[in-house]
Amino acid sequence: MLSESTVHAFLSPCLLRARPNWCARLLPALALAAALFFSMVARGADCNALVLAQVQAMPRGGTYAANRLAMERFTSAVSIRNGALCVQAATAVPNFCSEATYLVFLKTVAAQQALDPAALDALRVRGQADGQGIWGRWNANGPGTARLFRELGLGRNFDDFDQARPGDFMKMFWSAEVGSRERGHSVVFLGRERRDGIETVRFWSSNSPAGYGEKTVPRSRIAYAIFSRLEHPEALNRLHTLPYADAYLAHLNVVRSSVGEARAKTGI
Repeated sequence: MLSESTVHAFLSPCLLRARPNWCARLLPALALAAALFFSMVARGADCNALVLAQVQAMPRGGTYAANRLAMERFTSAVSIRNGALCVQAATAVPNFCSEATYLVFLKTVAAQQALDPAALDALRVRGQADGQGIWGRWNANGPGTARLFRELGLGRNFDDFDQARPGDFMKMFWSAEVGSRERGHSVVFLGRERRDGIETVRFWSSNSPAGYGEKTVPRSRIAYAIFSRLEHPEALNRLHTLPYADAYLAHLNVVRSSVGEARAKTGI
């Protein structure tokens, strides 16, 4: 339900331009339009715009590093205050890629959806090992984020660039290796474009060496990618149904997998 103040804020520019005697006639139709607009934003299918808004609000730079200090700062950046999730991304310096996308994910769901206390607590970072808890799944080798989306029903996963939209979460693989020998990057997809006849992919993450920011690479550099589109953030309230550890993800830092297995495990 939209509040009166929200509808008024949305409608004010229209009403100011309308003649006084038309306001009464326009108000019902405009109120309906406003309701439809806000209901679309609130629906999971339109979370991409919210993800992009959180990317825009993230700090810049901070230096890329995946070390103990980065992990300590990251852990302190996520807390629960007065029953709400509090994310202070500016304190996470230095930073790394999966941490950057996880903070955007947390900021998105915190801004849009009231979560159960148990779900809020489960989203906190406590140094979980790969495959353990929510952060451990997100941070794992292989399709960690996509596996979490599949397990909880947070949204759909796919690997077709033609279906991708700005605001999709994206795990890029720089080679066909998945698992212990992989080289990957966790990012938020921003789009594709051609530069001097070369197709490129633009994304946001914590990138080496500068940290938080945008980057563009030739499409040919990406051997494989899995996109995860946030559509049902309310599914986080089902966190209690997940086993603490995901057996598939928990061992990908020491065993090799494959693109085929990654696709099967993520419902592609």
